[in-house]
Amino acid sequence: MTMMLNLLDSKRVTEHSCMKVILWITGPCCQYVGIRGAALMLLQFYLTDRSFSVKLGEFSSSMAPLTCGVPQGSILGPLLFSLYMLPLGSIFCKHNISFHCYADDVQIYLPLKKNCKDSLNPLLACLADIKTWMSQSHPYLNDNKTEVIVFGHPECFTHSVADIGPLASKNSLFIKSLGVTLDTDLNLKRQIGLVVKSSFHQLQLLAKVKPYLSFKDLERVIHAFISSRLDYCNSLYVGLDQYSLCRLQLVQNAAACLLTGTEEGDHIMPVLASLNWLPIHFRIHFKVLLFVFMILSDLAP
Repeated sequence: MTMMLNLLDSKRVTEHSCMKVILWITGPCCQYVGIRGAALMLLQFYLTDRSFSVKLGEFSSSMAPLTCGVPQGSILGPLLFSLYMLPLGSIFCKHNISFHCYADDVQIYLPLKKNCKDSLNPLLACLADIKTWMSQSHPYLNDNKTEVIVFGHPECFTHSVADIGPLASKNSLFIKSLGVTLDTDLNLKRQIGLVVKSSFHQLQLLAKVKPYLSFKDLERVIHAFISSRLDYCNSLYVGLDQYSLCRLQLVQNAAACLLTGTEEGDHIMPVLASLNWLPIHFRIHFKVLLFVFMILSDLAP
C-alpha cells in the first residue's frame, strides 16, 4: 500500500506571505545553492527597493514599499520561487519521505504496512516539521486543495487512514496528478472514462466543422484534439484489462470513420492502416519502447 498526499498550494506564498522573502533568498538560501559574490549582489539589487500600487479603474493608490515576494511574471520569478521552497525538500529527506514538486504542487508518498500504525509515524513527524516551517516562513497550506489517497485493498488500510488525524477528512477515492485521474485500485477506469467522454464530445464538435475543412486539415485537428488525449500518459495503460483498452479503441475508430467517411460496421483495421495510425494497444507499447530507447541512449532521465 502507498499513501499519496497532494499537500501544498505553495503559490500562495507570494500572495499572503508576511515573511521577508527577499531577505531569505539573499541570505539563508545561499546555504543551499552557494550564491555569493557578484551573483548575490545582483539578486539583492533586483529584489530590493521595489514598490507597488493598486489601480482600480481610473483611480490609483499611492506607492508603498514592497517588502516580500518576487516580481510577478518576471523571468527570474520561477527560479527564485524554487529557491524559496528548497527547505521543504530537506524536510522530506530528513524523514525519508518520497516527494516530487511541480510548479506550486507538492506530492508526498509513503509506503504503509498492513495493520501497522507505526508506519504512519514518519508521515506525522514530517507533517509536524512542515507545519513548523510554514509558521516561520509563511507559505500558505490550502486545505481545499489538500488530498489524501491510499492505494491498495480497502481492508488493509481502513484503520490506518483514520489515524492520520485532520488529514483523514481529506481522504479521497480519486485524485488528479498532472492531468491523470488515479484511483485507489490503480485500474484507471475513471481516467479512461474521462478521456472517452471528452474525446467523443470533441468528435461531435468536429463533425460540425468537417464540411469546411480539407482532409489534411481535418486530420491535423483530429490529432490535436483526439490523438493527444489518447496518447497523453498512455504508458500508464500497460497491463490494463481488455475492456478498458477497447473503450479507447472505439474513440480512435470513430475518429478514423469521421475523417474518411467510413460507414459504421465496416472493418476498421484497413482504414487505420491506410492512415498509418497505430491501434491503441500498439501505441501504448510504442510509447514504452520509446522511453526505454531514450533512457538507454542517454536521451532522457
